Amino acid sequence: MWSFQNLLFTICVALRCLISAVGLIHVTGYVGREVKVSCSYYEGYESYEKYLCKNNCGSNNDVLITTSNPVKNKYRINDDKTARIFTTTISGLHSVDAGKYWCGVTRTGIDIYTEVELKLLQDSCCDTVTKVQSYEGYSESVSCPYESQYQNNLKYICRGNQPSTCLQQALITSDTKQNARFRLDDDKVLGTFTVNINGLTKSDSGSYLCGVQRNSDLDVFSAVELKVKEWCCVKSTKINGTVGHPLTLQCPYPPQHRENKKFLCKGDHRNKCTDMVASQSRFALQDKGSSSSFSVMFTKLEEADAGTYWCGSDSQWSPGNYTRIQLSVVFLQHTSTVPSTVEMPGKTSTQITDAGHYVGYTVPPLLLLLLMCVFAVIVYKCKHQKAKDDETVMSRNAQNEDALEEVAENNIYESQEVVIYSNTETSELQSAGNDCEDLGEDEPDLENVTTEEIYCNGNSHNAN
Repeated sequence: MWSFQNLLFTICVALRCLISAVGLIHVTGYVGREVKVSCSYYEGYESYEKYLCKNNCGSNNDVLITTSNPVKNKYRINDDKTARIFTTTISGLHSVDAGKYWCGVTRTGIDIYTEVELKLLQDSCCDTVTKVQSYEGYSESVSCPYESQYQNNLKYICRGNQPSTCLQQALITSDTKQNARFRLDDDKVLGTFTVNINGLTKSDSGSYLCGVQRNSDLDVFSAVELKVKEWCCVKSTKINGTVGHPLTLQCPYPPQHRENKKFLCKGDHRNKCTDMVASQSRFALQDKGSSSSFSVMFTKLEEADAGTYWCGSDSQWSPGNYTRIQLSVVFLQHTSTVPSTVEMPGKTSTQITDAGHYVGYTVPPLLLLLLMCVFAVIVYKCKHQKAKDDETVMSRNAQNEDALEEVAENNIYESQEVVIYSNTETSELQSAGNDCEDLGEDEPDLENVTTEEIYCNGNSHNAN
């Protein structure tokens, strides 16, 4: 049967006498993915067998699948008899799958055929990529242009760079317009649809595809690469303040922001930040245009003032135009009445001026117990040393008393010896004096004076 039909089919192809429900069908798919080939048929053929064949359908091997056996290898076929359309799905596409196919409806005589041309592309996009850069917490818009003939076609955006699955994984479409953080606006006059993404995070970084659906061919895509940087400050510092005392902060700003509104707000994140100058009278802001900085004074610091502060001059929070300050508030003991100023790091200093300099004391219980033990040991050692010193002094005093008694006794004996010696010496001196007088009363001859005579004269003088 098939041989006879194939012979007729070959003859008809050569003579261009094919009966077709529609004209040539163009189908485009992506390598590695699947594609659907849909073919319609006339009313009255709902119960007839349908099939898909390749090339010229010249042999049984060219018949890929039939509705009598709807699943075969990588082919599946489904007949929607209500719509009178049968669809063949080809999965796991390879480059060799590209080419000519035929949708066939079996009937007596010559079958009804519809020609199909399958084109395969690599599942990637695109040669040109638009790069967009933003920061955490910001909102960013992605613009996607399209040609004027697609004004009324469906538009959408998806993550990744695989066109084959983009529509199924679309984040938002022109039909929905709003989906959580995503909003799509279509400007048909400009031929551009814009997708706005709110509350960006670093996880939003990556590849995106803007898609425009085409009913008769592959969708049209444009590629976008989004990079979300960590939102951080140009300056960041940690400072301490004193409860009950004033504190002054100085915040620099670019010269071009001289006319901008300056602010100091408090909050863990800039999106949840309360303007302190506008909300509390304890804060006073003064702009110093000549130095491209402004100061904010806390008239009296409170314990609740501890936290994260942001000061800047740009309401759009552009990077480089703000300063982040982490303020710690402590209770301190006054040790000086001289005001002190602490400068925050950075090319342009942010200063903190305190009316007094204080030192805080916070002693943990364990450290206090240790200090008490050390103090007790020191006291014990001092008392012990004093007792030893007292004993040494008493011992020395006793030795001194014994020595004094011995000296006194010796003095008594020496006095007696002195008296005896003195009496003896006196007698000897008197005898010597008498001997000297015997030498006569004449003037002595100084040149012939002897040592003995000098001795006698000396003794005589002493005796007198």
